Amino acid sequence: MIRLAAALCSAAFLLVLSILAVPGWLASGSNTESVALAQSSTAAAATVAKPAPPPPALPPEVSAVLRSGVLIVISKASQRMYVFKDGAPWGTSPVSSGRRGHATPAGVFPILQKQTFHRSNIYSNAPMPFMQRLTWSGIAIHAGHLPGYPASHGCVRLPRAFAQSLYALTRASRTTVVITNAAVRSNRAAVTLALNTPVPRPVQPGATPDAPVPTLAAVSPSPKIEILPLNPVQPPGPGQTIQLTAAATPGDADTYWRRMLAEHPELAGFHKAVIPAVVGNRQVYRLRVTAPGAHALCASLKSDGLACFNVR
Repeated sequence: MIRLAAALCSAAFLLVLSILAVPGWLASGSNTESVALAQSSTAAAATVAKPAPPPPALPPEVSAVLRSGVLIVISKASQRMYVFKDGAPWGTSPVSSGRRGHATPAGVFPILQKQTFHRSNIYSNAPMPFMQRLTWSGIAIHAGHLPGYPASHGCVRLPRAFAQSLYALTRASRTTVVITNAAVRSNRAAVTLALNTPVPRPVQPGATPDAPVPTLAAVSPSPKIEILPLNPVQPPGPGQTIQLTAAATPGDADTYWRRMLAEHPELAGFHKAVIPAVVGNRQVYRLRVTAPGAHALCASLKSDGLACFNVR
């Protein structure tokens, strides 16, 4: 009996040692449950929707910022910026836009974000002082080196002092930036171009303001103001041009145009342009339309007692 008891004890002892020596025997059930729970948690986390991106922002209308706000016009061909505060010239500066392969897009843009000091997280932590973001796809205005030609990765560089003053001037809700491929050589030409540049569609959020290859901003024709080239002032193509009114504001010119369209549907096929001008000491906005046979229509309008005269 003593030997049997000793043998049983030895067997039990060996069994205990075996259980302890092999990991997971005692807790295999709980480990399985833990793994299953972790996998379930991971799957649940994967199904959680990402936060919605900020809604696309549209710039204020050019006519609105000319009344109260800041208009910035940037000519890539001239490598120059023109700035207007409440419709009056505020300042002008040379710029350096995107070089070949990193072209700065043309279009109409809002100020989306401002940072006094920003560093590039793509291009060797390069400094971007007084950064004003124009798109979520990689374009911004900031202080930087100006070699006298397009040299950036898509952003618009300014002299530091001008960039700092401009940063203090702008407000996102009251600033519109127009970037053009055309040459601009005067304040008047800059305003004319801005008033006749098509408005953009919403741009979806994307990369940081120093992304290497910016996406062009999609644009659609404005229902209010059509595209007008700088030189010559009138739109291209055959036709005759007449002036319908000289309004006090771009908005007044547009209101008059809509009224004329309602009363004279034959104007629907005319090319419309709003052209700023100074008559004496007064700022006016000339509403001109162009089409074949416009002079004959102007004579008809005059016979109805409406103001109209031939331009060319």
